[in-house]
Amino acid sequence: MVSFIICTYNRCEYIYETLQRLSSSIEDNDCCEIVLIDNNSGDNTKAECMRFMENNPTAKFRYVMELNQGLSYARNRGVEESKGDVLVFLDDDAFVEREYVHNLMQQLSQHPDMMAFGGKVSPLYEEGGVPNWMSKWSYSWVSAIDLGVETKLFEGNSFPIGANMGIRRKCFDVCGLFDTSLGRSKRNMIGGEEKEFFLRLKEKEFKIFYFPNVSVQHVIPKSRTTREYIVRYAEGVGVSEKIRTRGKSLLLYMKRLFMELVKWMATLLLWCCFFVKRESPKGNALVLFRWHVSHGLICGEKK
Repeated sequence: MVSFIICTYNRCEYIYETLQRLSSSIEDNDCCEIVLIDNNSGDNTKAECMRFMENNPTAKFRYVMELNQGLSYARNRGVEESKGDVLVFLDDDAFVEREYVHNLMQQLSQHPDMMAFGGKVSPLYEEGGVPNWMSKWSYSWVSAIDLGVETKLFEGNSFPIGANMGIRRKCFDVCGLFDTSLGRSKRNMIGGEEKEFFLRLKEKEFKIFYFPNVSVQHVIPKSRTTREYIVRYAEGVGVSEKIRTRGKSLLLYMKRLFMELVKWMATLLLWCCFFVKRESPKGNALVLFRWHVSHGLICGEKK
């Protein structure tokens, strides 16, 4: 069985369509279940979930409330509540393509050695246009990923995006759950729990695949295209990296600081390239992002 786990917090405007599209993609109710983890939403999320249940009485759907605040707590609860051998995590504003489940089942059949996967995530801008600061170097800031049309392994320092990823249950049995010191909580932008988890999988030499045809559209509201968002997101990245590395050893933290220097050199080189091509907003966004990652990495603390 495949369990689709959707963790949500105050996204009532999207959650019904997210559930409806996923349900429409599931061809065989006997092989799939949907588990929704409500992380203390204060809006109409529960009512929208009940509406989905009323309109889809044959769907294998369960609504669960997780009182511990934070995405990692919610995901770990999803692991506990689900019954599948493969656990697929989808964001509450990620709309699956019509053939999503069909393509996923084919990929699982063709790659029995897969221990985890990430699919394509395309940004769906509510305002319509792509921000003028967007480049392939900033694509991940809106939780998007496109590694081409070929199925391949995530290698090196590349990892799936949490909006659309799957993990075999065996991985949690061997490597443990998501680190609850990381992961977003309400307006806290600390992330890194996915990276930290996938690093544990790579240490075990578990294969992590990229499935290009297992794709979703990820809603990007205007608020996630602003300068304020870039600053908050970058600070969160920096703080999460500080927690992830310094919490393990001072040596690992020092290595991460050195890598930050390397990233600064690459950022400044890209800024020069964009300046020459008269695409300064793209370069300026990269410098802004890197500045606040560094600040979070050196001076930031979890709030």
